[in-house]
Amino acid sequence: MPPPAAGDARGRSRAGVLAAVCLGAIGMPMSFTGPAVALTALHDALGGSPAMLAWVTNAFMLSFGACLMVAGSLADAVGRRRVFRAGLWVVIFSSLAMSLLPGQGAMGLFVALRAVQGLGSAAVFAGGMAVLAQAFDGPGRARVFSLVGTSFGAGLSFGPLLSGWLLSAVGWRAVTASVIVVALLSLVLGWRSMAESRNPDATGLDVPGAASFTCALALLTWGVMQVPVHGWRDLHVLLPLAGALLSLAAFVRVESRSAQPMLDLSLLRHPRFVGVQLLAAAPAYGFVVLLILLPIRFIGVERMSPLVAGQLVFALSLPMLVVPPVVGWLVRWVSAARLCSLGLGICAAGLLWLARCQPGTPILQMAAPLLLIGAGMSLPWGLMDGLAVSVVPVEQAGMAAGIFNTVRVAGEGIALAVVGAALSGWLASGLAHVGDATAVQAGVQQLLSGNLSAALAAMPGLSVDALLGIYGQAFSTLLQALAAVTALTACVVFAFLRQPGR
Repeated sequence: MPPPAAGDARGRSRAGVLAAVCLGAIGMPMSFTGPAVALTALHDALGGSPAMLAWVTNAFMLSFGACLMVAGSLADAVGRRRVFRAGLWVVIFSSLAMSLLPGQGAMGLFVALRAVQGLGSAAVFAGGMAVLAQAFDGPGRARVFSLVGTSFGAGLSFGPLLSGWLLSAVGWRAVTASVIVVALLSLVLGWRSMAESRNPDATGLDVPGAASFTCALALLTWGVMQVPVHGWRDLHVLLPLAGALLSLAAFVRVESRSAQPMLDLSLLRHPRFVGVQLLAAAPAYGFVVLLILLPIRFIGVERMSPLVAGQLVFALSLPMLVVPPVVGWLVRWVSAARLCSLGLGICAAGLLWLARCQPGTPILQMAAPLLLIGAGMSLPWGLMDGLAVSVVPVEQAGMAAGIFNTVRVAGEGIALAVVGAALSGWLASGLAHVGDATAVQAGVQQLLSGNLSAALAAMPGLSVDALLGIYGQAFSTLLQALAAVTALTACVVFAFLRQPGR
């Protein structure tokens, strides 16, 4: 038995590790949601086409999702603490570079730095979770992973509110720089408390698997993002989608023949494992896309102040701070399958309620359905990470967690691209009577980026009220479609998760 002093030192060390990883978890959603709140200000300051503005979010999500499994493999091979620290430094310097950009004409560089920031965030997440898994074991490990999930929810909840306040009080540079403070605190807290560890049996990075997976994800996202500009039948869309299919086929072939694959394809034989992957994707189109679309609508189209818009988005994510711990208590008496499907059903009902809120709806009336959506999604949110590793054999738990988080993050990037294409189509349909196709297309692109004035300039015969009515109808149709997909996912997830475990 170690002497008391040694036990106290070990306890302080583990507390420092937990605090460092939790701060890293808070910073990731802040990196994700902050630029969405500041998108209009970023366009005014840095310029850029509407298509390029869409990459402000998608570049981060694509880089994050594509590099997550790769970062996990590197952490096992070269050191978990090393990867965690390196990721924090990448986040710090990329955020600093973004906040120091000179002005007009720099949007392309901003997007490139967002991709670098996503790469760093992937290293922080993968390295931090691996460090925690080594520092804690038994029931304590489940509790600390739950705290990390709560920290991520805190970043989602307070990130838009903080970004709205910083944007109003200081400007867009403060929004991009705010992540630096959190990353530095995480770095300092973990500097002495984290012990280095690696997997002695790690065989290194699966380069063919990583390359083919990253290529498939990048081409899929790129192809879907071209739809609002070119339509589904254009070669600008078809060629990237075809390339994505070929890359995916190559990935499956590589992984099926690899002795140490990134993805063990045999896991797909577990119905409950498949159900958890569907559950991982559900927040992307039922919740996360709203964190991006709503600030664009509130600030750019409805002309709300950034602070008011941040408060409304805070209402959407506030339940993430409260509901998940309650779900951990409820699961003692109610099955995870029922709780997850119930939560998705509640989320679908909230989306249908929000679909009735047209532009100009009073703020309090908007807050109620937003709270319902957040409360519904919080039910599965509190269970997903535990389910990810409990539905497969214990020796495959690490791989299952990596796949789950990759599906969750990559799904968010793909969902944003698909939802943007769908909203573009409904807007173009509603505006078809306004004028020629070129003018309508230009107006749609400006609306998607939250630039109401430029949209009106592209379609001079349209009044503000008429344009807001068409926009509101298209947004309502989108929310109804998202509600239908979420409700369908609730049924499918329930059917898969109720299957007997292995």
